[in-house]
Amino acid sequence: MRTLGVVLLVAGILSSALYFLHMNFMFLNWINTWGPDMAWMIRGGIIVLGIIFYFLGKRSD
Repeated sequence: MRTLGVVLLVAGILSSALYFLHMNFMFLNWINTWGPDMAWMIRGGIIVLGIIFYFLGKRSD
């Protein structure tokens, strides 16, 4: 679960950073078709969900 959280967190942050650089992240490019406000809500949701999964996941020691 932690690994999925990290993947979601990185994908959300990468998508947000690339948006400011006027580049596209092919995997999450579909969010831009919903409009700018909804795209930011989806990006934020992906980041928050990644954080939640990371902290709720069990440690694999």
